[in-house]
Amino acid sequence: MNNRKGHTVMNVGADGVAIITIINPPVNSLSFDVLQSLKGSFDQAVQRDDVKAIVVTGAKGKFSGGFDISAFGALQESKDRPKPGWISIEIITDTIEAAKKPSVAAIDGLALGGGLEVAMACNARLSTATAQLGLPELQLGIIPGFGGTQRLPRLVGLTKALEMMLTSKSVKGKEAFNLGLVDGLVSPDELVNTARQWALDILNCQRPWIASLYKTAKIEPLGEAKEILKFARAQAQKQAPNLKHPLVCIDVIEAGIVSGPRAGLWKEAEAFDVLVQSETCKSLVHVFFAQRGTTKVPGVTDRGLVPRQVKKVAILGGGLMGSGIATALVLSNYSVILKEVNQKFLDAGINRIKANLQSRVKKGKLTQERFEKSFSLVKGSLDYESFRDVDMVIEAVIENVSLKQQIFADLEKYCPPHCILGSNTSTIDLNLIGEKTKSQDRIIGAHFFSPAHVMPLLEIVRTKQTSPQVIVDLLDIAKKIKKTPVVVGNCTGFAVNRMFFPYTQAALLLIERGADVYQIDKAVTKFGMPMGPLRLADLVGFGVAVATGSQFVQNFPERTYKSMLIPLLQEDKRAGEATRKGFYLYDDKRKASPDPELKKFIEKARSISGVSVDPKLVKLQEKDIIEMIFFPVVNEACRVLDEGIAVKAADLDISALMGMGFPAYRGGIIFWADSRGSKYIYSRLEKWSELYGPFFKPCAYLAARAAKGIPLGAPMEQAKSRM
Repeated sequence: MNNRKGHTVMNVGADGVAIITIINPPVNSLSFDVLQSLKGSFDQAVQRDDVKAIVVTGAKGKFSGGFDISAFGALQESKDRPKPGWISIEIITDTIEAAKKPSVAAIDGLALGGGLEVAMACNARLSTATAQLGLPELQLGIIPGFGGTQRLPRLVGLTKALEMMLTSKSVKGKEAFNLGLVDGLVSPDELVNTARQWALDILNCQRPWIASLYKTAKIEPLGEAKEILKFARAQAQKQAPNLKHPLVCIDVIEAGIVSGPRAGLWKEAEAFDVLVQSETCKSLVHVFFAQRGTTKVPGVTDRGLVPRQVKKVAILGGGLMGSGIATALVLSNYSVILKEVNQKFLDAGINRIKANLQSRVKKGKLTQERFEKSFSLVKGSLDYESFRDVDMVIEAVIENVSLKQQIFADLEKYCPPHCILGSNTSTIDLNLIGEKTKSQDRIIGAHFFSPAHVMPLLEIVRTKQTSPQVIVDLLDIAKKIKKTPVVVGNCTGFAVNRMFFPYTQAALLLIERGADVYQIDKAVTKFGMPMGPLRLADLVGFGVAVATGSQFVQNFPERTYKSMLIPLLQEDKRAGEATRKGFYLYDDKRKASPDPELKKFIEKARSISGVSVDPKLVKLQEKDIIEMIFFPVVNEACRVLDEGIAVKAADLDISALMGMGFPAYRGGIIFWADSRGSKYIYSRLEKWSELYGPFFKPCAYLAARAAKGIPLGAPMEQAKSRM
């Protein structure tokens, strides 16, 4: 049994208590092997005469991180796959909870998902004050499947159980004790010994011997319970209108309250079995692994390079981006030097950092003490003298090539030879930026997204000269400042902005040909984006939109759609949300409303472009709007893959999710495209390119994969072997 990756071991002490330990590093996840072994250990403990009581714990200070997510494939695809109901009923309920000897869960580190469900099936739970307990299954498009929907409400009450499940938020041991989820708090050193004695106390009738499944004290009377569930349903529908599994979770909880817990368990098992095979679950599981895979870069992270220690970082430019990056760094204990061109700008930059940190204090995310410590790590400077001992520089000045070239030439003079030279440029070629230096091997793009201390993505942009050591160093910094890094190649717009430049252009093309501005945004928002392309253009501001757009016009003239609509709006002194007028009108609270005057600008733009209204586009269905906006994005993502700008398709999925807010439950841009099929996307783009021009022309990569029916996300080698 012990030679398998995951298993349990049982040791029986002189006191007659069997300690069953879950072993499956790194988080003692519950694979099928572990669950079988857990059942075997329990059966053995119950049968043995020398065992009086049982304690369940996890190896190396972690109880269990839950069901092994890598086993989801077996649940989704195998015909003779194990049924979750079998695990929930036979192992958790009929073996652990129904054991004829009392059991206590000794929880340290974490008890999440299936781990907490195993603990809830024991007769009592003891925990350390800092242990994390929760049921985060809804983040993966499923519901708790090992009895959690039935036991948690009976231990903490319906309202708190719904909150924990629907938000996937865990609680610390201390709160778990106050809620009644655990029965006692114990220090890590005393945890197992206290649990042993607790189990013997249950046996000797000194503590209650209870099955969580049949507790009723915390459940509200039926009428009140139904009202709570009704409110939860309304909230779930409002917050996630495209998702079914939160509603299924509520239905399953209700079934247990109305028809009894055993009926609830069967309902849970049936629902879990359906949900685990849903598109939402497959998408979210893909995202789970894709996010963890962005740090694996062939030829870089497989060389055994160790990240160098970076203690001090200099940032050039204290605007929104520079101050946001500085905030992210000081929150993770990096010393920061902020350089500006004059005292006024420097003071403004330092004050922005202060305001960012104070905002976290107000929200309860930062203590006053941590605020003071973080803010003390920032020093201001008006020259390069203090740059002589910095380990990294991030340039975050305006997008001006000659200015950036001058800065990098200066940095080479003042910074030590090991210093990483980073740029936060969002569009300018890094080779151009470093053209006047001899340090191309340490120049790297560190492209944050605004606001930099909030947005989770960091695009790490490498040139052909960037050394692998510098990439490994920046991956380590990303981890420390809690960003998800995606390593991409050097090109106009890198990954996110490059993939999504057709997003607004497609909308402008449709508008000029008769589609309704507000219908487009409505359909795209309904699809799951935080906002539509035109509302986004207003938010970013037309100045930025035109500046970045011109980069794409210059570099990809054959496939950019050149509309005069935004320049015409600019002539009318509209710049987007900042001027309270763009595609929408904005009130004092920045609430957007349609602008009836927009029609005249559209008509003028149409006459300049020389296009006419297409009746088919006037009455576009939602499905067609989504396809005409997003298939060009997919097409550009295919080019990014084909050119080797991205290491793998999954990295583009994460870039789309974290950089543009593409809905995670659709799996990312390429994953979603593959659910539509390469042949279908190719045929639609081909047809539109005949009707509306080269903007829609499918690229060679997409055409080749469509011809062979190969998924767009399949790795190159796999595709070649099938071609």
